[in-house]
Amino acid sequence: MTGPLRIGVLAIQGDFREHAGVLRRLGADPVEVRKPEQLDGLDGLIVPGGESTAISLLIRDGLEEGLRRFRGPVFGTCAGMILLGRDHLGLVDVAVRRNAYGRQVASFEADLDLEGEAVPLRGVFIRAPRVDVIGPGVEVLAEHDGEPVLLRDGRFLVASFHPELTDDTRVHERFLDMVRAEVMAGGGTL
Repeated sequence: MTGPLRIGVLAIQGDFREHAGVLRRLGADPVEVRKPEQLDGLDGLIVPGGESTAISLLIRDGLEEGLRRFRGPVFGTCAGMILLGRDHLGLVDVAVRRNAYGRQVASFEADLDLEGEAVPLRGVFIRAPRVDVIGPGVEVLAEHDGEPVLLRDGRFLVASFHPELTDDTRVHERFLDMVRAEVMAGGGTL
């Protein structure tokens, strides 16, 4: 592998700039994605938090099909988790309930036990989705009060919280490790 990883960040709505900032700090090359052809040649993709209904409407111009065809690792946070789940794009085997932790005023932060880590991870929950059903091949990586909030389904990583809003980069580091493993294995994007 030569050069930094090229990681697309769906940049049509939501907190894509925050994800791009974390990627830069970790030495990756973030690429803002607004059109399906911008997915070509990417090593991985982040579908950020934002408003899931707005994002689902804005991707109907060809991006939706591009997201379905993308073969690299994908990381979805909050609204991204909703879009990747069973009820929307159907790429991750989870059923998710929107805004299940409450409205904007009920947003909160909590320490999360991260699988394989001794130090808790700070999770920022803003109108966060709750996972109702987990498919048999889905691995739970972090929980909040016994409920899954960070999960992996093959090449997909999803979080109901916003790791890009803290200084802790461990979730993004895990995603980049997934991307590196895929690149080293010779996996393609499209």
